[in-house]
Amino acid sequence: MAVVAFLGLGVMGFPMAGHLSQAGHDVRVWNRTAAKATDWSSKYTGKACDAVEAAVSDADCVFMCLGDDPDVRVVAELALPAMKAGAVLVDHTTASAELARGLSDAAKSMGIGFLDAPVSGGQAGAENGQLSIMCGGEPDVFVKAEAIMECYAKAMVHAGSAGAGQLTKMVNQICIAGVVQGLAEGLHFAKRAGLDPETVISAISKGAAQSWQMENRWQTMANGEFDFGFAVNWMRKDLRIALEEARNNGSRLPAAALVDQFYAEIEAMGGGRWDTSSLIARLENADRT
Repeated sequence: MAVVAFLGLGVMGFPMAGHLSQAGHDVRVWNRTAAKATDWSSKYTGKACDAVEAAVSDADCVFMCLGDDPDVRVVAELALPAMKAGAVLVDHTTASAELARGLSDAAKSMGIGFLDAPVSGGQAGAENGQLSIMCGGEPDVFVKAEAIMECYAKAMVHAGSAGAGQLTKMVNQICIAGVVQGLAEGLHFAKRAGLDPETVISAISKGAAQSWQMENRWQTMANGEFDFGFAVNWMRKDLRIALEEARNNGSRLPAAALVDQFYAEIEAMGGGRWDTSSLIARLENADRT
């Protein structure tokens, strides 16, 4: 068992840190809003810390799960100088590959390992310990952190050098955007054509159209229920990062750019905290206007 620190106790980080505790690790947690760390320590075995430095000082592995590049940069600048040589810093935030490479260089100069390790699976995956983790960094650093991360992972891949985890997560979000939009249009079409959505899904869900989104979201989409899951605000952040990277590497993402515009419409409808499956809401809202 290891001494570990977890920095950032949002909807993902809170249960992920809980899995570390339940696996028997010696866990120290920190959150910008201290009340969340106190709440976590009332539910799990571990220590709530008032400062980043106190949480990480003797940790073998430090995990971050934050909001965006600026948040990661601020917290990492506090954590790295306070970490012991030979420790590993793992960033589970979905952030830019450029930031990951910079943090990797900074960590290496201090004798600390670094992994960019964004996750997929949403809040339910974090709570159930069924996340997919995409890792970038040195192979030996990945090996050191892999056994600890297994307590909340169903799949874990070392994708390459620093930044490769973030780039892989970008691919993930690009693919999801297209799949959710296709499912939204298909369900919208079915309803306008007078078909029963359940019958349609039963007919097509075992063939080439099958997807995780179809299996898990068709019914709530058909019912107009979106108050759960991965928020539109966060998906737009992820797509922004992917589109910025595409401009840098010369790739063309017309569908992802279009779906990002559609999500902007959902935000304008007041759905920034709705699940990403709410793309169907803009189609049905247009029917009423």
